[in-house]
Amino acid sequence: MPASDAIARPAGLAGAATLASRLLGLARDQVLAAFFGASHDMDAFVVAFRIPNLVRDLFAEGAMSAAFVPTFTQHLTRKGRNDAWRVGNHTLNAVALFTGILVVVGVIFARPLVTAVAGGFAEVPGKLELTVRLTRIVLPFLTLVAIASVLMGMLNSLQHYFVPALAPAAFNLATIVCAFALAPVMPRFGMSPIVAIAVGALIGGLGQVALQWRPLATEGFRYRPVLDLNDPGLRRVLLLMGPGTIGLAATQVNLFVNTIFATSAEPGAVSWLQYAFRLMYLPIGLFGVSIATAVLPVAARHAALDDPQAVSRTVARGVGLMTLLNIPATVGLFLLADDIVRLLFERGRFLPVDTAATAGALRGYAVGLVGYSATRIASPVFYALGQSRLPVILSTISIGVNVLLSLLLVQPLGFRGLALATSLAASVNGGLSLVLLRRRLGGLQGRHLAATFTKMAIASLMMAAAVEWTADRVPMLIPGSGVASQATRLAAAVFVGLLTLGITCRLLRVAEMDDVLAEARGRLRKFIRH
Repeated sequence: MPASDAIARPAGLAGAATLASRLLGLARDQVLAAFFGASHDMDAFVVAFRIPNLVRDLFAEGAMSAAFVPTFTQHLTRKGRNDAWRVGNHTLNAVALFTGILVVVGVIFARPLVTAVAGGFAEVPGKLELTVRLTRIVLPFLTLVAIASVLMGMLNSLQHYFVPALAPAAFNLATIVCAFALAPVMPRFGMSPIVAIAVGALIGGLGQVALQWRPLATEGFRYRPVLDLNDPGLRRVLLLMGPGTIGLAATQVNLFVNTIFATSAEPGAVSWLQYAFRLMYLPIGLFGVSIATAVLPVAARHAALDDPQAVSRTVARGVGLMTLLNIPATVGLFLLADDIVRLLFERGRFLPVDTAATAGALRGYAVGLVGYSATRIASPVFYALGQSRLPVILSTISIGVNVLLSLLLVQPLGFRGLALATSLAASVNGGLSLVLLRRRLGGLQGRHLAATFTKMAIASLMMAAAVEWTADRVPMLIPGSGVASQATRLAAAVFVGLLTLGITCRLLRVAEMDDVLAEARGRLRKFIRH
């Protein structure tokens, strides 16, 4: 299979499922915004969920990618499925045991934990207590999603990308259902309506496990309640998991730092940052995590066969594809932030002031989109190559940069400075990761990537001009403040922008665009034949 197909096809599958999941996640955020806005209750839930969600993101997109996938793939490639299933069983049980202990400890010490993270909530009567209660409810989500992440790792190693990427949709769907079904009745039992969202998180965690279990069983996996800490495969996973967690922790730890700073900022800052990052995470999931999900198993197989040149080609192809998609996404988010937030969220308890604040945070986060995605692609490859120290060092540097910039920017820019600080730190991490990976592999098709970056920058500037031109003229043709009018104006600006981008890419002969179009045409032909 050509290198472009080896990345574009699985990335396309993962991207399609991620798009469905992210759109459902967007619907979930719209429901939460309408029900709770940027209220004290929403602030409390964001902080409560941030604690298990931090570990969830590290397991699902961090340690499992960096430690488990290369190990499982190596056993699968060299020793066969039975040996790989053994490693999978031991890892599954070890992760469940470890996270179960963390959950018990967290439930017992929830109050001091929440106070350490959000001590400023104590200034609002009942806000700290509500956050503690929500934290105790959602903590078991950690174990459920850790199990789901092991299942995801096995399925990705077996080249199953669609179902694992779709699994988070169960979480989003459960949250939406609980918001409508349980939130209105919670006050009858003396509880805040936001408790329904915490319950929905737990149901969603169960759904993620259930959705992935069946396709894995179809592949031949049979769960065994055994745990041998001396198993060589498990020991390698555990040895890599510590550095792997730290190496990919920068983004989530930086968000956690944002949350701590924001709890002492103006009321609603925690929620504004959450809504903004969720919007920015849509292109990260589609164009960063999906590509990284496709790159890692292929790179791990080449690494297991000791073929660094093939690893280099695979990573370069993934980075080129990411550049094609993320530079225009950054420009689009920056230009259309107000219109996007207004259309998606401004209703119910989400007010115009919330729109302006969330859009400001979204612009700050958008600056780091390429950096976030580059880190997602590059960092796990270091572990597949047996280079576990470098990502840890880079992650530590990124966290230090974020803390320093947050301290410098929070005073002049407020919570918007926190979003910008996180993006700049992510850019430092992503840039250094690619430079060091290039050095480790003896090259990363640097001239081609530099040419792609330059061409996409030019194409994105042309797209920006087209979007601005359209945005200035469409309101005269389509007046009104209703949802339909807003959606039509935004759709027109996006359509003209994408059309301009596509034409410019063709004129500049961007190779990655040809790969994407060829893959799309192939899928369309298959769809028509069926």
